[in-house]
Amino acid sequence: MRDDRIERLARVLTEYSMEVRPGDSVVLSGGVLALPLLRAAYRSTLALGGNPAIEVLVPEVLEILLSEGSDEQLATINPFERIGSEQADAYLRVSASENTRAMTAIAPARQQAYARARADVGARRMARAASGELRWSSTVYPTQAHAQEAEMSLGEYEEFIAAAGWLDDPDPVARWRAVGAEQARLIDWLTPKQEVHVVAPDTDLRVKIAGRSWINSDGHRNFPSGEIFVGPVEDSVEGHIRFSFASIVQGREVDDIHLWFEQGKVVRAEAGKNQEFLDAMLNTDAGARYLGEFAFGTNDNISRFTRNTLFDEKMGGTVHMALGAGYPDSGSQNRSAIHWDLIRDLRGGGEVWVDGELFEKDGKIVVK
Repeated sequence: MRDDRIERLARVLTEYSMEVRPGDSVVLSGGVLALPLLRAAYRSTLALGGNPAIEVLVPEVLEILLSEGSDEQLATINPFERIGSEQADAYLRVSASENTRAMTAIAPARQQAYARARADVGARRMARAASGELRWSSTVYPTQAHAQEAEMSLGEYEEFIAAAGWLDDPDPVARWRAVGAEQARLIDWLTPKQEVHVVAPDTDLRVKIAGRSWINSDGHRNFPSGEIFVGPVEDSVEGHIRFSFASIVQGREVDDIHLWFEQGKVVRAEAGKNQEFLDAMLNTDAGARYLGEFAFGTNDNISRFTRNTLFDEKMGGTVHMALGAGYPDSGSQNRSAIHWDLIRDLRGGGEVWVDGELFEKDGKIVVK
């Protein structure tokens, strides 16, 4: 990635996304390949008066733990895992995979045991973010592995990331503030509403949102971003939905997922690929079969599937929903060790109705 783009991304992440302030304790965490961005973010944090600390994630270490560790070792949370979520004022996570499928051979039961042990840490991070104690963000650094998943060359992938985040714009922060303003308009319209109804081929799903809070994701917690989301009423989801894209989670690709809901709970689940893993995820804990999030993707600069949820869920013209844990500030009360986003594309034919009024048609928001 070009040096100027790295520097610009670092500035946006520290100045805008995390809003680093003098005296802040700032944790910058990422893989070895992300060191150029971590160094740039370190310098920018210092310039803003923060106190940065870098955590470099060594490749294959987690794979070794999941493969060779005892049950007790899988459940043990080391102090480094808590610092970003429980002690930092600002926390940046940078994904920079060398091998996105490294966990494919790990038994799902061991992966779920590892995740369950960390549910409280994740809940603490969400609670601190909701209260304003923690300002966190996550992003992706372009690597050959991420580019390969997206079926792009590394150069193409870098261009894709730059466009998605307006990194070549004269003032990326101004662009993101404009995104926030437009999304705020949509949130104002949605806030008093009661129910969302998604209709598309193989999909007819109703989600109640009464009393819940829509969140404006405008490049702060995720970068790039471009979505608005809400915590659905937990026992309200009825109907079925067939998701458009494969999902890669814990090193496995699960494709052609079709879920049926009754009283908020997934009562039937089918996948064209990796059915066993889908079942294992749904059986992680009691909250894994309920939705913690419903969202509209609004970023039209992300227009193609890349097998990376950070980007894919933001695609303009899509909706996505997360099985498992919800964000407390969205009104969600669902708790789980998982937060698994699944995406439905509406651009090829689909409608979203809100309290009987057409909100989105064929991937275009039409509400005035």
